[in-house]
Amino acid sequence: MINRKVKFTFSTKLIKKPVIYYLGKSFDIITNIRRAEIHDSLGWVVLELEGSEHEIEKGLQWVKDEGVEVDSVQGDIIAG
Repeated sequence: MINRKVKFTFSTKLIKKPVIYYLGKSFDIITNIRRAEIHDSLGWVVLELEGSEHEIEKGLQWVKDEGVEVDSVQGDIIAG
């Protein structure tokens, strides 16, 4: 099992879609929301993902295919 920190950025059309729910439900990944900010036109979420490297890679590819921008996060995500 590995841990990976990522930031998802959602466009207007994706803000109401339960992407994080489906990520955890469809792949063997534990999702932990660490920070988030959602507005009518844009939203972002910083997550810790736990699972096998293979499952996390598959899950992140699915998220990208859904249209979400995915970026790696380094450092202490609680401190900002």
